[in-house]
Amino acid sequence: MSHVRSPIRQKWVTNTETYGKITEDITRPIESKPNPIWLAATAFSGLVMTIGFALIGWTMWKGIGTWGLNPTVGWAFDITNFVFWVGIGHAGTLISAVLLLFRQEWRNSINRASEAMTIFAVLCAGLFPILHMGRPWLGLWFLPLPNTRGSLWVNFNSPLLWDVFAISTYLTVSLVFWYLGMIPDFATIRDRMARAGRKVAAAIYGGMAFGWEGSSRNWSRFEIISLILSGLATPLVLSVHSIVSMDFATSVIPGWHTTIFPPYFVAGAIFSGFGMVQTLMIVTRKVYKLENYITMDHMESIAKIVIATGSLVGFAYMTEFFIAWYSGSLWERYIFINRAFGPFGWSYWIMFTCNVITPQLFWFKKIRTNMVITFIISIFINVGMWFERFVIIVTSLHRDFLPSSWASYVPTWVEAGIFIGTFGLFMFCFFLFSKFLPVVNMFEVKTLLHHPKKPAHLEAGESGTSESVSA
Repeated sequence: MSHVRSPIRQKWVTNTETYGKITEDITRPIESKPNPIWLAATAFSGLVMTIGFALIGWTMWKGIGTWGLNPTVGWAFDITNFVFWVGIGHAGTLISAVLLLFRQEWRNSINRASEAMTIFAVLCAGLFPILHMGRPWLGLWFLPLPNTRGSLWVNFNSPLLWDVFAISTYLTVSLVFWYLGMIPDFATIRDRMARAGRKVAAAIYGGMAFGWEGSSRNWSRFEIISLILSGLATPLVLSVHSIVSMDFATSVIPGWHTTIFPPYFVAGAIFSGFGMVQTLMIVTRKVYKLENYITMDHMESIAKIVIATGSLVGFAYMTEFFIAWYSGSLWERYIFINRAFGPFGWSYWIMFTCNVITPQLFWFKKIRTNMVITFIISIFINVGMWFERFVIIVTSLHRDFLPSSWASYVPTWVEAGIFIGTFGLFMFCFFLFSKFLPVVNMFEVKTLLHHPKKPAHLEAGESGTSESVSA
């Protein structure tokens, strides 16, 4: 394939003259000594994560009574956090799979970090259904194992089982897709470590590269399996959060029993996921000096998707109120009136402001290109999406059909500590990823570089890099 690229593609990689420079810039954090700031941030996130796991241990020792649940509000912080983290992971799958199938080149610089974000978010999400069981040591019951009834079938009627299938499938496909995409870059790092005389590092990255040689056969099979995995992962964007939404929609509880939940949850998941992508990319491009690769065009494209999905979420909010009124059901009408003006009305208006009003600021180009304002808006989006899940769960439960069973809900410090601990787990994993693995996809970024002067192998001077470009 010719090394001459269309000048239009140059907007995704700016101020970069050689393929070798791309490799130097992206591998610099891996090859250099740990930065003191990185060490401090990693240590702090590790401390927060440790406290969170200590509180999980305390919950398992003392029981669910350490949480603020009651007979009326049986789902609260645990399922709120579960749905929140699953939603965060949706942007990675959309960027890596859907945009690959549609040949959207602006994904090339951000797909690696987004895929990593998906893995770490799903790990955080998976903790909560296990804890929600109350007896996590009985989690083996979700596996098709022989039991006293001589049956290998699990209870497919249980929404908790649906979550197990959704999370396990999502995590497996996302993990394979993420790792597969890094194999050519592992080979590049392997070669660089070997030339630098770092034999241990070269052996580690060489093992992770699975003997990648950059041959035509390697690249042909790589392209084929990438497309196959993209085809498998694309339905997950719609199916995983649809399954999560059915945990609620298949019930008879007012506020949950609605057919709009699957598309509503999917739009909200992509919305919150891209909000987290904005947060991480703004920090990553600044800390690791990757402004030439994660460009302002990337940030604008992300902001435009946030506008679209935020508008869909706002439309879903209004549709819910309309259907509650149009249905003629007194219980549905009351739930939505109570949701906006009841004891938890403050949480509803935080949700509405952060998710519907704030993203509309991205219509203005000056705001889309201002990274400080964009960062603040991305934080608001994630706060709003957490409150959305809180509003859906708690306000629908705390006042049900019988006024005699109405109850309030106040989270305990144990619940809050576990939730904060999951942020520590997420950031700890992301910090390790950003140090030891390439944050930006080197070989895909090189395909966007318009450089007709020299063949790539003369510029790069290394087998891994030149093979990546020739693909």
